[in-house]
Amino acid sequence: MTEGQKTPVGIVTSLLIGLTAGAFGGLVGLGGGVVMIPLMVGVAKLQQRQAHGTSLVALVFTGLVGAATYATRGQVDVVGAALLAVPATFMARFGARYAHVLPEWKLKRSFGAFLLVIAVILLARPWLLGATGPVGPWTKAAVLLSTGVFSGFLSGMMGVGGGSIMVPAMVLLAGFPQVLAQGSSLLAMVPAGAAGALTHRRLGNVVTSLLAGLIPGILVGTFVGSSLAVRLPEVVLRVVFAAVLVWTGSKYIRARRPEGVAR
Repeated sequence: MTEGQKTPVGIVTSLLIGLTAGAFGGLVGLGGGVVMIPLMVGVAKLQQRQAHGTSLVALVFTGLVGAATYATRGQVDVVGAALLAVPATFMARFGARYAHVLPEWKLKRSFGAFLLVIAVILLARPWLLGATGPVGPWTKAAVLLSTGVFSGFLSGMMGVGGGSIMVPAMVLLAGFPQVLAQGSSLLAMVPAGAAGALTHRRLGNVVTSLLAGLIPGILVGTFVGSSLAVRLPEVVLRVVFAAVLVWTGSKYIRARRPEGVAR
């Protein structure tokens, strides 16, 4: 299936995928890509790399809306976001190309390992305290630039926004308050995600026929999930979502290598 081909999945199904991914992501403060990608592979029957590329396109719009929302509350550090975005935008293209050449079974195993890491970060969130002392401007800049390099490559490769890596690094190592880190990472992921999405599109890994349902679905779902999050016990949300990630990640990490294919 190439970028321009239609899939048998209708707009209602793609809308439901977006809604589900956005709602889960909004509930626990993570990008919807970690849910959207498994759904696109399992329900829409996309190849793994196609799910990654298509997810990135949808998440660019999530980043735009999310960053604008945080900005209206004064919770976006534009300079910090730029320091993240410049290396991330550059590296996202390499991550997308790496995902394209990686065999399907290896990409699935890599994605499974990524989900397990995110589950650990999610469970450990209450114990992740911020920097213990003031962080100098040069140290902060070095943290942001290096975080941008790593998260940008991961974003392009895994089809996610990169906030799950950016936010902990900004809070733990650069002394950002949690909410400011979230808003700034959303802004940084817009150009980085766009670069990765464009590279995936050029490689034929974006299924455009799903976007009409995915994009509005994930936007509405994120709003609904974020609204519900304030009414539900946070610890229960984290544990349930982490359990979903562990279950999904364990399935992916056991992806079978085709017969006769060398390691």
